[in-house]
Amino acid sequence: MPVYLLIANAAKTSDQYGSVGVWQPVGLGGLVENMKQAWNVGQLGDGLLSTAIYSIVSPALAVIIGAAAGYAIVALRLRHGFAWFVVIFSATVVPLQMILMPLFRWSVQLELYDKRIGMIIVYTVLTIPFAAFVMRNFFSGIAREIFEAAGVDGASPMRIFWRIYLPMSISALAAVFVLQATLIWNDLLIGLTLTRSDDVRPVMTALVAMKSTYGGSTMQVVLAGGLLVSLPTVVLFLLTQRTFTKGMALGQF
Repeated sequence: MPVYLLIANAAKTSDQYGSVGVWQPVGLGGLVENMKQAWNVGQLGDGLLSTAIYSIVSPALAVIIGAAAGYAIVALRLRHGFAWFVVIFSATVVPLQMILMPLFRWSVQLELYDKRIGMIIVYTVLTIPFAAFVMRNFFSGIAREIFEAAGVDGASPMRIFWRIYLPMSISALAAVFVLQATLIWNDLLIGLTLTRSDDVRPVMTALVAMKSTYGGSTMQVVLAGGLLVSLPTVVLFLLTQRTFTKGMALGQF
């Protein structure tokens, strides 16, 4: 029903939005024009580019680092490995709202405020714990004999990680990547706190600014912009649904 309301009202013209009930459809005649206006007025192009960078680079780094942590705990049998796992995963217990001010002060002190590299670092750090959690559980299902056999053949721990464990965990890596990419794409709080420039802020922050900054943006235009910026995540899920399902089931192949 929320999706229906979004599409039905995003397709209305200015005259129709005020005179036609919110539940009453009027066709899709005004949808394209509203999307064009949202794109131009809200400058969504810069926001989409920045968000695409954040949603690709940060999850990619997070899944590799999380996989390395899980590999060290499970395969290398890191000393006090479970304690390290608890420390890493405990970062997910703290609500995001509680660390916004420390993140803001840290970014200002390190001169990373309103910079893409600062946003990439923050998003990467925030998404590592979940990646480590999933990959640690996934690697626990891989037979120990695989690691020992590779070691007998002369493979180093690093080579075993890159050539054996990572290829075996493609489905889990893809599932974590999709989840974290979607999380970053839909983020609003981090963008509001750590950015201000049009070419750095995420697209959700730019979408909110359409209503608060640009007085001429009517509600149907904002709704059309919301529909427009949500399409990439829908396409991502459709393209990766089989791999995503296998990864969430923690299947090895």
